[in-house]
Amino acid sequence: MNKNLLAQSTPLAVSASRQSVWLRPTAIVLSGSALVAVCAHLSIPLYFTPVPLSLGSFAVLLLALLLPPRLAAATLGAYLAEGALGLPVFAPSPVLFSGLARLAGPTGGYLLCYPLAAALISILWRQSRPRFAAAAFSAAVGSLAILASGALWLQLLTHASAASVLTLGVFPFLPGDALKIFAAAALVAGFQRLRRYNP
Repeated sequence: MNKNLLAQSTPLAVSASRQSVWLRPTAIVLSGSALVAVCAHLSIPLYFTPVPLSLGSFAVLLLALLLPPRLAAATLGAYLAEGALGLPVFAPSPVLFSGLARLAGPTGGYLLCYPLAAALISILWRQSRPRFAAAAFSAAVGSLAILASGALWLQLLTHASAASVLTLGVFPFLPGDALKIFAAAALVAGFQRLRRYNP
């Protein structure tokens, strides 16, 4: 009797195990994309550039340091897909379109680089020692990749000079990005210390 019950419960256990394999990553992806959306809405429009000052990239850096590369890239890919479908996840703007048109607009280069930058940061961080300096370096590389992609996209879209593109799409964001890098690295380094002291 016990053997029969065990045999009957085994497929259920296997099914539950299979569900947990994809349920947890799915929950992480959806939660992570929601975090990026919330941070993106904490933004300030700048009168001299179509690119707003937003905390969205901070969420990208933080998630990239916390998640493995594939999951980090998938989370940011889901965020872009949600925005492309018209969900209000991108930074609000009085001059930029929403939905798929946002990805083709002036800020498209920054946004489209999010999954690649997240994967890059995650790879660099996991190949280094778990220290603040390594986290900051990894986040800085990803942040520069986002800025470079955004500037290149902006140049292709507007045909402006390199100096104008740097003035509109890079230089104004360097101080804020430095703070985001520091904050994300400090949070993750603190989290690593807590894990070591509380296994």
